[in-house]
Amino acid sequence: MSNVNELLKKIPKVDEILKFFEKSYNRDILKYTLNRLLDQLRDRIKRDGNLDFSIDSIVEDLKRSYEDFSQGSLKRVINATGVVVHTNLGRSPISEEIFLSVKDIVCRYSNLEFDLDSGERGDRYFHSVEYLKLLTGTEDAVVVNNNAAAVFIILNTFGKGREVLVSRGELIEIGGSFRLPEVMKESGAVLREVGTTNRTKIKDYESNITENSSVIMKSHTSNYKIIGFTESVPLDDIAHLAKKYSLISYYDAGSGVISDKMNICGEDTILNAVKSGIDLVSFSGDKLLGGPQCGVIVGKKRLIEMIKKNHLLRMLRVDKITLSILQKTLLYYLFDITKIKLYKIFNSDIKNLEKKAQSLREKLLNKGIQDSDILVLKSKGFIGGGACPEDGIDSLVVGIVLNEYCEKASRILRSRPIPVICRAEKGALLFDMLTVFDDEIDYLSESIAYALGEIR
Repeated sequence: MSNVNELLKKIPKVDEILKFFEKSYNRDILKYTLNRLLDQLRDRIKRDGNLDFSIDSIVEDLKRSYEDFSQGSLKRVINATGVVVHTNLGRSPISEEIFLSVKDIVCRYSNLEFDLDSGERGDRYFHSVEYLKLLTGTEDAVVVNNNAAAVFIILNTFGKGREVLVSRGELIEIGGSFRLPEVMKESGAVLREVGTTNRTKIKDYESNITENSSVIMKSHTSNYKIIGFTESVPLDDIAHLAKKYSLISYYDAGSGVISDKMNICGEDTILNAVKSGIDLVSFSGDKLLGGPQCGVIVGKKRLIEMIKKNHLLRMLRVDKITLSILQKTLLYYLFDITKIKLYKIFNSDIKNLEKKAQSLREKLLNKGIQDSDILVLKSKGFIGGGACPEDGIDSLVVGIVLNEYCEKASRILRSRPIPVICRAEKGALLFDMLTVFDDEIDYLSESIAYALGEIR
């Protein structure tokens, strides 16, 4: 304990450390990052009991911390995982063309809630509704800040204090401990489970309808799938049953596919969900749609109007950035889907993937990496975002054999100015060409070579 106290006393005073920095440094940031750094140093001393440090080492650490803080923690990364809609890496990438096309709307004033014909207050949701009508066949639509919010506002509007019937096999939990039953509870709806985990029939719903029932809900099971002895009820049967008992039918479609041109395995489109007669459908904007983070609700006009009158909608509404990018994304679905970045990835030509893989391999060879350490292998990328968990997309990976150095190399790659995120399997780091863009190959090769140089 006495050794710990002695070490704590040796920590230089703040003013002594600040003397090493010129006036060009922002003093507020400098003091903040220094105090944070010293707190970490004290914690390490108390934990380890013995630590070698000097004022010079603290100054160097502070310079790095200051630089990191000044640049911001949110940054671009290279996604070499092969997971296209990676929920931890920003989900769907948005096309540069779409982003640049909304620059004036975002950076200047806009008619977000202004009717240019009447000169009066307008409806912010108008800017996406007409395109959603055309693409999905819906009567009306509203947009909230994500699909969880869409689930919440629908259940709060139509199920508060009343029963919502859901198949037991669809009461899912997805990333970030998001549990459907908890959202239902917070919305004020009363959950009524029907059927069993693996089999739910139409009679299970019908036999559980009471005077307090209000909604029959069906939920996409995301990246959870039951196989084997299973049964579930089709959307049109849900819609018919709800109509028979004057209830509301609702389908939480999860990721949501707008166009079958996306070439996504087995995922039905929102258009077909609407055609089934379901009253309301909700889905994410930043997953298989390839747009910004939002939750899109489409359905019967009278029900959408009721959602718009819910005072909680104001808490969940989206801003001009989201709505402008969403509108442009929907326009590209109508005019030129090939400009949507997600479409390009899902429809990747295997020859182009081979070209990228060979280009990366050659660049690594030119940087002195041994041919025997470089692998080019067939692989399967994944859609991600909770879609088609069992199906993959044909791809190619470039592998670097590192054995026990995999973790260290991976850590170095993550610390690069543009961090590189990859997979590690069987003693090799794998870089999947499916999610690496053409203009990232040069930087990727430099980063791999740098990491190998640091560990060897």
